[in-house]
Amino acid sequence: MENTNQHPSVFIDTEDVNIIRNTAAEAEKLGMLHPEQLKVIYKNHWFKLLVPRVYTGQQVTLLSLLQLQEAVSWADGSTGWVVTLCNGAGWFGGFIAPEIAHEIFIDPKVCLAGSGAVCGTAEITANGYLVNGTWKYASGVHHTTHITANCSIQKNGEPVLKDGGEPLVLPFIFDKKDVNILPAWKYIGMIATGSDSFEVKGLEVSSNRQFKIDPAAAIIPDPLYLYPFLQLAEATIAVNLSGIAIHFMDLCEDLFHEKVKQPRLTDAQRTFLVNKLMKLKNELDLVRKYFYDAVGNSWDAIQNNNKIPDETLNQVSITSRKLAHLSRQSVDTLYPLCGLTAASTETEINRAWRDLHTASQHALLAIEH
Repeated sequence: MENTNQHPSVFIDTEDVNIIRNTAAEAEKLGMLHPEQLKVIYKNHWFKLLVPRVYTGQQVTLLSLLQLQEAVSWADGSTGWVVTLCNGAGWFGGFIAPEIAHEIFIDPKVCLAGSGAVCGTAEITANGYLVNGTWKYASGVHHTTHITANCSIQKNGEPVLKDGGEPLVLPFIFDKKDVNILPAWKYIGMIATGSDSFEVKGLEVSSNRQFKIDPAAAIIPDPLYLYPFLQLAEATIAVNLSGIAIHFMDLCEDLFHEKVKQPRLTDAQRTFLVNKLMKLKNELDLVRKYFYDAVGNSWDAIQNNNKIPDETLNQVSITSRKLAHLSRQSVDTLYPLCGLTAASTETEINRAWRDLHTASQHALLAIEH
């Protein structure tokens, strides 16, 4: 099988990395991505990676997506996170009504943010729906052109139930002009993602602004849109964490190179530092291999059979969690060996540490099992 777990630097242009990193500190001050970082994203069409080709999107393969997302997160955690989360929303292009999708995705700077939480209601009306709600943590919301959100469907003020008796929940897509952004992101890391809240009040939307995420409802019959959303989300978040972890390890290598020159260290301590870093790098690369192999097997299955066996999907979930947790554990093992440089909020290595520990709180992969 192809060597898919190469260093992330293989999959991203060096000049783009330099621009992203050189503006990362300023992006934190802005509380959103820096304009120069956005220029890199628009130039490379990174917000359109999962948008269908028929709507001017890239419609990349799953492995290509994960390799690039890991690379962008290696360049900078906040940039990688916004690219990943907004791509996830762009994937909905495979399910949105064509007349709406054409209108939305023709924009070369199109960007979709949103929330998967069910924090709103959509009352059925004669002409569509009346939507109200407030949603948290919409990464990239300051750069978006459109916003997606899950709503509980109601009729005459009562929840609409599915055949099994559960409340019916459907996602909607709104124009940014119809949404109010609320300051809410006050955490130690991922500061430049600008993951603020948003609200919708008494918004009337047409029925074609609602869509359904289900392989049977895919309007674009491509393996990418038949792939289960849960495992797609798990895998993309996992590579964000591994990308940041690899960045942290690279910075550790630079720090340790200087640290071993200190005369107060014994030869045994110098050997310990070098060997510990190498051991953790090798362990992470091994789990990355298992992860990419599992994803590759699932992608082969969906391409060949339009279906993925449960065991194959389960391996994607398991290896995604293993990769996410080992990424954090490896960084936590190295952090105490880095000295005060890693504790200074003005350093690149500290930003990587803060970003990883904030991103690792995502509910989807927070529990290893």
